[in-house]
Amino acid sequence: MNKNKEIEFKTFISKETYDTLLEEFNLANNIFPQTNYYFDTEDTKLMEDQTVLRIRQKGNNFKLTKKTRSKIGADETHILLTKEKATEMLKSGFDASIIGLPFEVKKIAELTTYRASCPYKDGTLFFDRSEYYGKVDYEIEYEVDEIKQGLKDFKEFLNYYNIEYVESIRKSKRAFDNRN
Repeated sequence: MNKNKEIEFKTFISKETYDTLLEEFNLANNIFPQTNYYFDTEDTKLMEDQTVLRIRQKGNNFKLTKKTRSKIGADETHILLTKEKATEMLKSGFDASIIGLPFEVKKIAELTTYRASCPYKDGTLFFDRSEYYGKVDYEIEYEVDEIKQGLKDFKEFLNYYNIEYVESIRKSKRAFDNRN
């Protein structure tokens, strides 16, 4: 089990801005899909607690992640899964005590992101096009190790590219709220 701290800044952007940024950073041919499968209890205890539990698939790699809010950013715990184990968990749900949660959970939603990334100052920029249940949205994420400098750099980036900040909603919530 791996643990890390995630500090990220995000904003929704338009398709036009997304396309412009991909061109500006020469990333149009470096977009990779990843699918997030979200899990919760029958009565959505995790969502109420602002905890995200997901399996992320990138190609044939699968990773179970628990994200919990903390004073700064989010605390993440990860477990790498075999394709067979992930497939079983997606189909039948699982006992989340394997990642420190005392619940039986099942898949509640999914979302696929087409992601391009590049280093930027002291962090990494991600340009995301996310698709879920007939919806498509676009977003910038800036992931950093230090909150003050990261926020300053993110604001400067938005200002330089004349991007209006539009608060993002967590991908898990977007997917859950738009299920058919």
